[in-house]
Amino acid sequence: MEALKEMRAVYAETLVRLGAADDRIVVLEADLMKATGTGPFAKAYPERTVNVGVAEANMVGIAAGMSAEGKIPFAATFACFASRRAYDQFFVSGNYARLNVKLVGTDPGVCAAFNGGTHMPFEDLALMRAVPGLVIVEPSDPVSLAAFVQKAAERDGCVYLRLQRKAAPALYKEGETFDFGKAKLLRAGSPDGKADAVIVALGALMAGEALKAADLLAAEGKKIAVIDALSLKPLDEELILEWAAKTGRVVTCENHQKRGALGSAVAEAIAESGVPCKFARVGVDDEFGEVGTQDWLADRFRLTAPHIVAAIKGL
Repeated sequence: MEALKEMRAVYAETLVRLGAADDRIVVLEADLMKATGTGPFAKAYPERTVNVGVAEANMVGIAAGMSAEGKIPFAATFACFASRRAYDQFFVSGNYARLNVKLVGTDPGVCAAFNGGTHMPFEDLALMRAVPGLVIVEPSDPVSLAAFVQKAAERDGCVYLRLQRKAAPALYKEGETFDFGKAKLLRAGSPDGKADAVIVALGALMAGEALKAADLLAAEGKKIAVIDALSLKPLDEELILEWAAKTGRVVTCENHQKRGALGSAVAEAIAESGVPCKFARVGVDDEFGEVGTQDWLADRFRLTAPHIVAAIKGL
């Protein structure tokens, strides 16, 4: 892992770079420009920046209208508002209308920290998975984030990008390629490609915890493979099922409810494939969020490396 870099800074820098080459790219905010970090884009392209105020559903409707006029809108707000508050507008005005809205949900799960339970989305991915044809990604580091912002801009169709705003270590080298529907193998377990279990992680927080869990088990002589899911929809079923068959033990981990998102998607893929394996999920177990530091909340909701280790040992 390399030095930490704020994910929101990477998001803004990438939009500024893309905006220089394509004047169709516009940025919309719901009075959270400072939180999202898109000030540099507003400074560079004030005529392509719209702050709608605290009116998230209206922001998505405006983004849909701009898309209908040929623009490529990136609309960002806290993930709780992007999903729960603006869901109908995104579903109908964006997706059902076959438009080109890029909706960015920030501070997912326990990353909401001191904003508390009302702002802590443990259900946004479950909601978004139900939208027909929607692409859903959660980058795990600054390199994958920059790549997926560009991929989203290039794609003709709606995208939901789940974004941790805070700093994250680089898991990939500059120049690494990414695509929708493609996961990455972060660790093979052993040089010969054999492993006792595979962890499938989604997002920066859980990818980091998965690697820590693999290290803890390596100290006990266990070989653990780690897959960075990156793309929830479409899901890289081929890679996940390959390692499910190799190891016979799969644990998913996500900063989200256990039900409806990564754990459900992987369980569905395994069940429908017929691959014989044991399976467990690490995630929030049907609870609302709370107020606290991110580290405390991650432990409170059993999202840390020791909890992943316990899930693997349980198999």
